Amino acid sequence: KERTMRRSIITIGIAALLAGSLAACSGTAPAPSASGSAPAETSLPADPVTLKVWESQLGPDEFIKQAGEKFKEQHPNVSVEFINVEFGDTSSQIALDGPAGTGPDVFAAPHDKLGELVSGGHILAVADPAAVEANVVEAAAKAATYDGTMYGYPVATETYALYYNKKYVTDPPKTWDDVVTFSKDFNAKNKGKYGFVMDVGNGYYTILFTTSKDNRLFGPDGTDTSNTNINSPASVEGMKQFVALRPGLDVPAADLATSTVDALFSAGDAAMLISGPWNVKNFTDAGVDFGVATLPALAGNSEPAASFAGIRTMYVSAYTDHPEVSAAFAQFLTTPEMQQLRVDITGALAASSADITYENPVVTGFADQMKYAFPMPSIPQMGKFWDAMNAASANIWNGADIQKELDAANSTILAS
Repeated sequence: KERTMRRSIITIGIAALLAGSLAACSGTAPAPSASGSAPAETSLPADPVTLKVWESQLGPDEFIKQAGEKFKEQHPNVSVEFINVEFGDTSSQIALDGPAGTGPDVFAAPHDKLGELVSGGHILAVADPAAVEANVVEAAAKAATYDGTMYGYPVATETYALYYNKKYVTDPPKTWDDVVTFSKDFNAKNKGKYGFVMDVGNGYYTILFTTSKDNRLFGPDGTDTSNTNINSPASVEGMKQFVALRPGLDVPAADLATSTVDALFSAGDAAMLISGPWNVKNFTDAGVDFGVATLPALAGNSEPAASFAGIRTMYVSAYTDHPEVSAAFAQFLTTPEMQQLRVDITGALAASSADITYENPVVTGFADQMKYAFPMPSIPQMGKFWDAMNAASANIWNGADIQKELDAANSTILAS
């Protein structure tokens, strides 16, 4: 179908948007310069080198390929080979392939995996922290820092928000009670369709229901290893609103996986969906006339519900045979020119301290939600959060007791 979204040029100061929402990450970094910093001219090895880079498909792959060609223009002896290992799988895969000698030189991973990657000895510290700090917003630099040492090269920021199909929704709901009311009416008038869908068994999304009145996973700064807050009174009350969505989406959790709900929205069979900027291209190509709004507010809150904020970060493998060249390429990806290239290809929010131009009006919806987002904690205990919260969310959706499920999740996450 012909594209229906009206395109316009929007320039957003990402530094201003992220300064408040991500300020709690560990580490310190000086304020970045607006101009950014390219890799310093160094005498990289002259022998032919092929860097293997792990990244996802559907946009990030093309960025790595094009960035590799740009890097080769400056360093003719260096080639970059893209290898598809999806973003969510790299941190576990590096633990297997790295020691075996079959891993990458550079790979992408979520910033919340940083503690796990450092404790496992899988990544190298950033070679030139000052240069990276000059290229990215301070919050991204902090998110790439663990125990005072910078390990990551931030290339993008992201959160999720509320997609809505303009064919069905003209004024996005402001509260979750409004979502319940809308879905009941919409479902009655549109048989076989749903007013609202989401992956209900995915803690990445369901965490939003636990964030009432600044209740945050692992405390305000995401480092409290004695209490997750996942089973607090605020979390329990919020999950009651999660359960209230069930009558309008009366489907078992196992049948509401991300791929399923994405397909429903893409086909026009769902009016609203929670998802992130990675789906902008998919839904646009499907011909859906959609908008993106901030998440509805939880009961008793005047602001949109908080969402997880992630910093998409590149890391240099501790197992690489080319640490110097790998570091130079990873740093190259953080430069303003490469950040703009990445935005042009993927549409994702940049991590750059420079002004970046976005050729898509829906990006402002994610930028607005970023004001209410908080960083996924990067402490090692996050490794246990996902399975525990995924299971608790699915069980609660399917009718299990909220308090018991959240207590079990809390115990699992904190177990030594």
